[in-house]
Amino acid sequence: MKIAVPTKEGNQIDNHFGHCEFYSIFTVEKNLVVNKQTLESPQGCGCKSNIAYDLAKMDVSIMLAGGIGDGAINKLSSQGIEVIRNCKGDVNELVDEFLKGTLKDGGASCSAHAEKGHDEGHVCNH
Repeated sequence: MKIAVPTKEGNQIDNHFGHCEFYSIFTVEKNLVVNKQTLESPQGCGCKSNIAYDLAKMDVSIMLAGGIGDGAINKLSSQGIEVIRNCKGDVNELVDEFLKGTLKDGGASCSAHAEKGHDEGHVCNH
């Protein structure tokens, strides 16, 4: 299994899927992380980029996301990638929580979080 996490400086999850610096890709075998690599971000709206296809080609099946719009969720889902929304914190800790079964989907997509700095002139509910 491979897990992707939109990442920013300081190994923190980025609050906006489509604007992250890069994606951390974790390879998991027998519920343990065996490899971590990075994938450069196309820097833009996640639902209009090819990132879902690129992640699918890498066999990613899970996306742990901070803020993410419905358009991006739909595109990822169409490629067989399950999205866990509204994650916060250190990407390594988030993956550990997911593997332990304690990380749950936070519900609500990016547009519900404009008050937390996600608006930036961008509407996420495409």
